[in-house]
Amino acid sequence: MMNTMTPQLASRNFLALTAADLMSRPVMTIPDGMSLGEAARLLSGSNISGAPVVDAEGRCIGVLSSSDFVTWAGQEGEITNFIAPWGEIVDIGDFPDNEIRHYMTALPVVVAPTASIGELAQVMVDAHIHRILVVAEQDQPCGIVTSTDILAAVAQSAHAVRPRKVKRKIPK
Repeated sequence: MMNTMTPQLASRNFLALTAADLMSRPVMTIPDGMSLGEAARLLSGSNISGAPVVDAEGRCIGVLSSSDFVTWAGQEGEITNFIAPWGEIVDIGDFPDNEIRHYMTALPVVVAPTASIGELAQVMVDAHIHRILVVAEQDQPCGIVTSTDILAAVAQSAHAVRPRKVKRKIPK
């Protein structure tokens, strides 16, 4: 889901944009007790590459993304294997306790809704990540800002300030 800026945001000072301006919402979350197979189907079915993992109180405790696992579909589209971050091919059925909390990236990178676009970009660069979770009080996810959201803001800002070329007819 890509969030595009409204004309009002495009006219604002680019560097004044915040996470709240750029974030996609609502946030799809994954319960920490969900199985790997269910999580893979949820991400694949939603056509997204990652989502925050939340505990029973809705607090963000991790992130599960395509860099955490890559899945293969077996017969009839059933997810049967994944590649763990360390490169091992794992058969999901071999684990009686295959809850994603054991495979997610813990301690996710998060920001407040007031974080500036410059802060967002710097955090992404420093952490080598492509998405940042935006959390409200008590670590409740309220949005996600992706590198694509930041690039869209750059493109729209550049388009807003770029002088338009006027085609002139040259007299004969």
